[in-house]
Amino acid sequence: MNWNQNKSIFLSRVCIIAFALLLSAVDIGAYWIVTWLISVSSIPGGLLIGYLLMAVIYCCSILAWILLVSLWKLLKNMKAGIIFQVDNVRYLRLTSWCCFGVCVICFTCAFYYLPLILIAIAAGFIGLIVRIVKNVFEQARAMKEELDFTV
Repeated sequence: MNWNQNKSIFLSRVCIIAFALLLSAVDIGAYWIVTWLISVSSIPGGLLIGYLLMAVIYCCSILAWILLVSLWKLLKNMKAGIIFQVDNVRYLRLTSWCCFGVCVICFTCAFYYLPLILIAIAAGFIGLIVRIVKNVFEQARAMKEELDFTV
């Protein structure tokens, strides 16, 4: 199989669609997910913790939708050959802030439901990686701009 950039972008778009479908399912089924989670674990506070977990799911869901749209636009630009541009740096910045937002929300709520600390750590780590990639894009954009004026 001959793998190229167009196939890679296509695969990334398919993954974004798959995550969007999963996120839609979580948004629709959040009540049942939280009800099941409370029934299988021995969480003190029952209903209050249920409301808190629902709030966490929906707050993180908003950030996840923003992240998915941002990644979709980034891939659209890459497919069009627009790589080191201000818009792409902005999309990566927005993506990293969404990850950091999920990190803060989950870390704050981990005092009530400890397993959220794992999501907080993962989201923070992914946010850090995306932030570093954003910095690389920003440096490359500045260098490209400087080279364009050199001729």
